[in-house]
Amino acid sequence: MIYGLFLLGFVLLVFGARWLVDGALKLGRRTGVSELAIGLTVVSVGTSLPELVVNLLASLRGNADLAVGNILGSNIANVLLILGVSGAIRALRIRDRTILSEVPICLAATLLVGFLANAALFSPTHDLTISRLDGAILLGFFGLFLGYVYRTAEDGLSVETESGVWAPSTLATGFQILAGAGALALGGEFVVRGALSIAEVAGVSESFVGLTIVAMGTSAPELAASVSAAVRGNTDLAVGNVIGSNIFNLLWVLGVSALIRPLPFDIVSNTDLVMVVVSAAMLLVAMAVGRPNTVDRWEGWVFLGVYVAYIGVLGVRG
Repeated sequence: MIYGLFLLGFVLLVFGARWLVDGALKLGRRTGVSELAIGLTVVSVGTSLPELVVNLLASLRGNADLAVGNILGSNIANVLLILGVSGAIRALRIRDRTILSEVPICLAATLLVGFLANAALFSPTHDLTISRLDGAILLGFFGLFLGYVYRTAEDGLSVETESGVWAPSTLATGFQILAGAGALALGGEFVVRGALSIAEVAGVSESFVGLTIVAMGTSAPELAASVSAAVRGNTDLAVGNVIGSNIFNLLWVLGVSALIRPLPFDIVSNTDLVMVVVSAAMLLVAMAVGRPNTVDRWEGWVFLGVYVAYIGVLGVRG
């Protein structure tokens, strides 16, 4: 039964995020909030809601390994698995701005998390941990990232208007938002409980479960969005969705989680941090090899192969 609830939890996370985002979009339009503001907040944050909910619950329960593993595993899956699948479907053409600005920002965010987790600057016991102050620092940099997004918003962050379309009542929209929030909360609870049970029954660490099953499950919205974009030929959207989600995960989700409760950091997790850096570096290398600014289909298969090998290493380590 616990495994059934575990799978149901992922379904609730995906649909809950969608209901909440759709409801917030409708409410924003009805109340006169600008499309730019909606795009910068609701649309940008929407695909990271599953990671946020799982991490908040894991953090509140004191399951730091699960929380950290979920973020690092999601970021690795976003690049190697999601871009691998998307690239295998269709060659991904990437804008210069993404290569020159957003991928380096993602790399910088990863290195910042690694520094804060290993320096133990703000831990009274000098144990490796991501402290509350570390979380505040991450959120501060997240604010700077939002400023960057604001300046580049004209490139398509705004959402479609509802001109000429019947808008549902505010009451119905409010119910949709509440239903989405409820589904997220319940789905997150099922996923966290299921992950802990799987770790106990299988005799593996919480970190292993977070890096693999939970990370892939919470990355489902990014996978659906990127694959759909690749199929339609919107390849830049597929890449931008992944890179943006990775930055949100590191600065926003991890920052909020640490602010709620300090997250003890296992030194073994540095291996996974390195893998996050490697995956971003592979993306930059793919831009230089073959066609410029393009992840070719064969490179997508290479990404998938590296991800499978990484999961194999985790299996031995876990």
